[in-house]
Amino acid sequence: MKHGKRYTAAAAAIERGKMYDTNEAFGKIEEIATAKFDETIEAHIKLGVDPRQADQQVRGTVVLPNGTGKAVRVLVIAKGDKADIAQKAGADIVGAEEIIAKIQNENYLDFDVVITSPDMMGQLGRVARILGPRGLMPSPKSGTITQDIAKAIADTKAGKVEYRVDKTSIVHCIIGKKSFGADKLKENFETLIDAIVKAKPAAAKGTYLKSVYVTPAMGPGVKVNVRG
Repeated sequence: MKHGKRYTAAAAAIERGKMYDTNEAFGKIEEIATAKFDETIEAHIKLGVDPRQADQQVRGTVVLPNGTGKAVRVLVIAKGDKADIAQKAGADIVGAEEIIAKIQNENYLDFDVVITSPDMMGQLGRVARILGPRGLMPSPKSGTITQDIAKAIADTKAGKVEYRVDKTSIVHCIIGKKSFGADKLKENFETLIDAIVKAKPAAAKGTYLKSVYVTPAMGPGVKVNVRG
């Protein structure tokens, strides 16, 4: 694959094969994230688990202390008092059957997160085939099926992210924007790593954190030594 001059220069600034400590790693991120926009910074964590096994799944949520830097559009599927609570708590869109029908009939997807109360899940199941593949289907594990609608909205707006191991045993997760600076990115990163370590399945054997990279959206990855 051919890369442009900016990417090539960024790659040259990273010592091949070196594992950087967290302070060095985020200093490098500031150095190599040179796009003309505020680049998203991501973490990519290779885990020593077999995601084909039900007892080795790694999934959960964590509120990043400095947020994600992304404006999150929250859809709440609820009725009655819960719909009123959602409006007051700052949900961007609130509805029930009419929104479900709009998703089903018009492929309406102008939102980033769906939160719902348990009593609406039977109806929401009608659009599971639309929401599921896009990672938008609410679930108890992600805290998006809940009786406490207000807290779920507040956490989401504050920077709650979901981490989930994929079929290649890797967790991909946003940890902020370049404009956050090294210290805030590092704090978000360490919060995410702590959550993933706590979520280690009992069935996982051997090295759990096999490799960890942080990377700007338009640049190469920096390998991080999270054990040192």
